[in-house]
Amino acid sequence: MTTAGASPQRPASRRIAEDLRSTIESGDLAPGDKLPSERVLADRYGTARNTAREAIRMLAEQGLVTAQHGRGVFVREPKRLFRMGGDRYSRKHRETGLTPFRLEAQRQGKAARIDVARIAREVPPADVAERLRVAADEPSVLCRESHYFADDEPVQIVSTCLRWDEAEGTLLMQPKTGKDGIYGRLEELGHVMKNIRDEVSARMPTPEEAAVLELPPGVPVLEVLHTSFDQDGAPFEVSRFVHRADRTGLLYDLPVD
Repeated sequence: MTTAGASPQRPASRRIAEDLRSTIESGDLAPGDKLPSERVLADRYGTARNTAREAIRMLAEQGLVTAQHGRGVFVREPKRLFRMGGDRYSRKHRETGLTPFRLEAQRQGKAARIDVARIAREVPPADVAERLRVAADEPSVLCRESHYFADDEPVQIVSTCLRWDEAEGTLLMQPKTGKDGIYGRLEELGHVMKNIRDEVSARMPTPEEAAVLELPPGVPVLEVLHTSFDQDGAPFEVSRFVHRADRTGLLYDLPVD
């Protein structure tokens, strides 16, 4: 690392951050390695500890390091959990008994956990109401919000909306929906998934999303607005997936007509 010859126009915190970033990108500091402490960095660069702390904050905002309480700051693993495109809803995977997320996690050697945070009758957001073809000014949907974890790290928030007049009184209102999950129950209601539409966008998280996903400052989210269509071409489920952009990739492998 360079400790002398700094440009007077370049703040010391940025100089430290750039040196550490260069060391990480070169591989001298590998994923999982511990960074020098604030005290060591301050001594090495002849600065105050809060200057070193600011440099580490910059690296955290860039998604390069993560702080572990009581242990220190470590170089982040670049591995991502990939969300498969059209394949994730294939009926052949039903035989595994796993939901799409659990199957994706298993394929990638990760332990999955899903916490159901909320199940309630609600007035749908306008974009959901439009896609599900329900009233946007009354509680016309059942919404299920779940938080998804891979190896105990939060990776996505999923809000699934279903027509209230179909979901009322069924297992869709319960945290555990039975064999084959919600799609099994929806098939029992006459909706066999034949087509999907995923609308993908990137944005900054809301404060609530940042808290649930434990996002470092400056890390965006990927939003996938998913609509399921049945054998008659009718939409029967709309789900909003909010993914950590630094922990999730999207993989679409689709046939071309």
